[in-house]
Amino acid sequence: MSDRSAAPGALALVESLVNTLDVASGADALDTAQGRERFGLAEDEVEQARTLRESLRAALLAHAGHPPHRAVTPLGDLLAAAPLVVAVDEHDGSARLAPPGPADGAPLLSRTAAAVAQALVDGTWTRLKACEAATCHWAYYDRSPAGRGRWCSMQVCGARAKMRRYRAK
Repeated sequence: MSDRSAAPGALALVESLVNTLDVASGADALDTAQGRERFGLAEDEVEQARTLRESLRAALLAHAGHPPHRAVTPLGDLLAAAPLVVAVDEHDGSARLAPPGPADGAPLLSRTAAAVAQALVDGTWTRLKACEAATCHWAYYDRSPAGRGRWCSMQVCGARAKMRRYRAK
């Protein structure tokens, strides 16, 4: 689990969705009513949310230079099915991709697609990564100057990896 601050803007949605599964313990927040409510999910939408979560995790692992954790549905295939509209601000004329209708009532897939689109525009998408540790894969936002972060926490996952490397010598 990360000791880092949350991802900026709409990427916080993606980060929190990926982090609904604790890989080490197998605890899945989407198994609880509170966890589902957090994302506006009905019970029959949980499997789709899990598929989306693991496709996002694979993309975040790729951002950190790691191979996928397992075979998943390509994220692009999932996001291609998300309805989005161009929303134009009446006051300043700025435009962005958004879910159709009110954002808080939009399907998770559309909210995620809008978050990814905004992160692409902002240049922050590739800074959202998944921890290198095979027992972790926690999503975190890499704020390091060079953008080369490898672990969700240097104090936990980073220290363990460095200790394993040291002992192997």
